[in-house]
Amino acid sequence: MTEKETTRTSKFLSLVLRHEPERIGLTLDAAGWAEVDALLQAMQRHGSSLTLDQLKYVFATNQKKRFAFSEDGRRIRASQGHSVDVELQYAPEVPPEHLYHGTATRFLDSIREEGLKRMQRHDVHLFPEAKLGEQVGGRHGKAVVLVIRAGEMHRAGHVFRRSANGVWLVKQVPPEFIDFT
Repeated sequence: MTEKETTRTSKFLSLVLRHEPERIGLTLDAAGWAEVDALLQAMQRHGSSLTLDQLKYVFATNQKKRFAFSEDGRRIRASQGHSVDVELQYAPEVPPEHLYHGTATRFLDSIREEGLKRMQRHDVHLFPEAKLGEQVGGRHGKAVVLVIRAGEMHRAGHVFRRSANGVWLVKQVPPEFIDFT
């Protein structure tokens, strides 16, 4: 696969495994898993031919590690970012003292007032490194990285979970826990 084909396939997999499985007639279980064989067959039926080796290649080369295979390799799911109703079943964890969130500068007024909201997704995504937040924030305009006082939030009763690819997940971040640097 070329780099362009790999990127296109990764984006399409994100779409069907996070937002629109019905687009190709795929069914996700309650935890967001799809049978690999069912995924490949559904893609074939809808004109997006993909072999198991190509799927494994997309999985292995995805820089953001957006996908996870089950231990037996028979199922696949997106690690986070779903807008469809799934329960990823990540256990609560104690976060580091600080995490980071990238956004565009045009959203700062709203965030100062209301904090970070999950919007159409299940959770707010936070990163252990500022550079990851900057990459994400840059997708929506001029990027700014917010410092989240995650340790303080946790001690105040907020529940954090960590996805398979290391992204921290929380239902919301009230503005009093955000440093606007």
